[in-house]
Amino acid sequence: MVDRQGTASYEALADLLQVSTMTVRRDCEELAQFGKIIKTIGGIQQAHAPAYLYENTVRERIATNRAEKRAIAAKALDLIPNNQTIFIDGGTTNLALAKLIADSRTGLTILTNSALTCLELSKGQNTIIGIGGEYDPLALSFVGPQAEEMAKSFFVDQAFLTTKGFLPADGTYESAVATFRIKQNVAERAVETVLLVDHTKFGRRALSKVLDISQIRQVVTDEGTAESDLESLRRAGIRVNVATLAKVESPQHAAQAN
Repeated sequence: MVDRQGTASYEALADLLQVSTMTVRRDCEELAQFGKIIKTIGGIQQAHAPAYLYENTVRERIATNRAEKRAIAAKALDLIPNNQTIFIDGGTTNLALAKLIADSRTGLTILTNSALTCLELSKGQNTIIGIGGEYDPLALSFVGPQAEEMAKSFFVDQAFLTTKGFLPADGTYESAVATFRIKQNVAERAVETVLLVDHTKFGRRALSKVLDISQIRQVVTDEGTAESDLESLRRAGIRVNVATLAKVESPQHAAQAN
């Protein structure tokens, strides 16, 4: 199974082999010692899996496409009415949104499974509910069965979700098995799901499909997204919000203006 699809959870392997998860974990520990596989949160992956199967750490992702993420976050902030109950996942675009919420909004009730997002939100004056479970050091978030069950117990007005890959005619994709079930659970119980996705994620498919396109009510993206992709979303009945990147003035132009 791992050779075929690149990764697998302990639970999926236990179901396949009709053994306990403890038996699977012991065998995986031995395989890891021989360098045959790499253990991840809640499962394993190939020792030399293709690049698209790996989930980059939050710290690595924070440094990419910063301008797009800030613009998308600012656009998403305008979509949140007062006194809403919202969910924010641990994506780095949502981290930018959390900073804006802490700086400029009050009276919101915010759920998140992200430790980093929770810390950013704590700087503001909103009610924060943390979804707990097993800590994933790559995502800086809480995951696993306990977190998934806790996510099922809440109903929110808006779920702001991010993604690793997005096909406008299909849906969202993720590489991290540990985190995507929480997104699925929240999306099923949200009045509205809002996807924050920059132009580099369009046309990319990762390991597992997470959300069907029919589950997404709004998309917030940047002006680098192809018009054909935007039209595809509109035809699917999705409201499209395009954020304009702030123009950065060159030092030479600024000096001339002064």
